Order: sequence, then C-alpha cells, then structure tokens
Amino acid sequence: MDSAKNTILVPVDFSDISRHALYHAVEVAKHFNNQLALLHIMEDGLFRGLLSFGKSDEKEKIEKEALSNLNELAQDIKKVHGVNASTHVREGKVYKMIAEAADALKCDSIIMGSNGASGMEKIIGSNASRVIMQTNVPVVVVKSAQTANSYKNIVFPLDLTMESRQKISWAIHLGKAYQSTIRILTYHTDDEQGNTRLTAALRQVENMLEDKGVKFTRHILNNLDASFAEETLKYAEAINADLILVMTHQEDLGLGEYLMGTEAQQIVNKSERIPVMCVKPRRTGISSEFAV
Repeated sequence: MDSAKNTILVPVDFSDISRHALYHAVEVAKHFNNQLALLHIMEDGLFRGLLSFGKSDEKEKIEKEALSNLNELAQDIKKVHGVNASTHVREGKVYKMIAEAADALKCDSIIMGSNGASGMEKIIGSNASRVIMQTNVPVVVVKSAQTANSYKNIVFPLDLTMESRQKISWAIHLGKAYQSTIRILTYHTDDEQGNTRLTAALRQVENMLEDKGVKFTRHILNNLDASFAEETLKYAEAINADLILVMTHQEDLGLGEYLMGTEAQQIVNKSERIPVMCVKPRRTGISSEFAV
C-alpha cells in the first residue's frame, strides 16, 4: 500500500476464508494500483510424513497441483480485475514462510484470512496471530466476505500502550487514499495523570490528522464497562466500521522475541466481520506512548 513497495502478500490455502481475504486484497490492490503475490505453504509436518513413507512423488504431485491452482486464480484476477499476481509455493512452518516471503518479495503488507476451515490443508487461519508477531509489515486480518471494500470508516483506538507515530502514519495514508473518516476512540480513567496523558495523546493525533487534511471524529468513553478491546469492537460495530487499526504493542522479551499485546490480540480474535490492520512497532525510534 506504499508507492515504494507495491506488492501485497496473500497467503492462500484454498479455503473459503482465504478466498475472502484474496478478493479483499484484490480490491485494495485495484485502489492503490498494486500487485499481489499469492503464496501457498505446504505444511512441513505433513510432508515429512509423506517422505518417511517414501511418497516423494505424492509430494511433487501436491506441489504441482497447488501451483496450478494458484496460477488459475492469478489468471482469473488479471482477466476480471486487471491486477497482476505472481504465484509462489513454499514448504515449511506456515507463519515462518509467510514472514520470509513478505521479506523476500519486498511486500509492504499482508492480507490474510483467519479462522480457516478445518483439515490439514486448511491451515492459514490458525496462523494469523503468529504471522503478526513474526513479520515487520502491517497485516490485515479478514474473517468474512464483504460486498464492498472501501475503508471509509476507520476506527483508531487510542490508549497509552498501543500507539505510535507509525500507526498514525497509516491512518493518514489510508485516510487520504480513501477519503476516510478516522474514528478516534479513547476513554477517561480514574487517574488524573492518566487522563492528562490521554488528552495530550488525543490532541497530538488530531493535530496530525488535521495537518494532513484527514477527516476525523472523537468518541470518549466516560468509563470502561468492559475491556478496551471489547469497547472498541462494540463501537466499531455500532458505526459499521470498515477497518480497525491497532498497534500490536509487542514487547521485547530480551531474547529477540515479541508477544502480541492483550488488547490487540482480543481485537484480532473477536472481530468477526470487520477487518483488523495490525501495525508492528519498530525496535528503534518509536515510543510506546505520547509525550505530554
């Protein structure tokens, strides 16, 4: 979704949910004049089993069939939508292969399904959270088919643990591209200092959006009746949002590893209809909260 890196990676396991994500990606690619990279992963555990029984021919047959199916999808996308799509088949752990492919193919984003169909070959959906933790590019998680794909109403949950300028830059980027309204959602706390910091964060976000000519609204909850993640989902559904934009707030464990923050995880897991874009903070140059 960036002019410098104009390829969107789409993992495909041929389940309905991955097809929903694929055609969601097609619409995004059409809007930004991007191209797609269709990726099918052959789960390494399955094929180790085949090889242990001397069925290398079976593995080659499955790989050839997967590539043929991807090529058919790519040809259909080009014919119907005018979007170019390259095709790729890899073997290994699903989330690792997706992250590696995004890097190798210089993709600027990933659009993938979650809660995929059951069965050994329907494995994309169960790996969405791991992909988000492994990759350095934004991941849009799609769970349902949508008749239209235009990010006109984007929910921007604002608290002191999930925000960074990177997330705001994506809000501005999408807001300008789609002529969107950024729906800022935040809340009052029982702590005066916390409220002061949230007010400063809100002011800074609004100033940046206004400076770039992006429309926005604010909605401040007087108190949280549930978790902020649940309140975010409730608000997003109430306004019929097209996208929820979250910072994954991953924490460095000191071993080069990351964990997804609880709020982001809940939003990804519980959003049944509205796509969720997860933006990962970089290791350097990003503050986990706004300065007062």
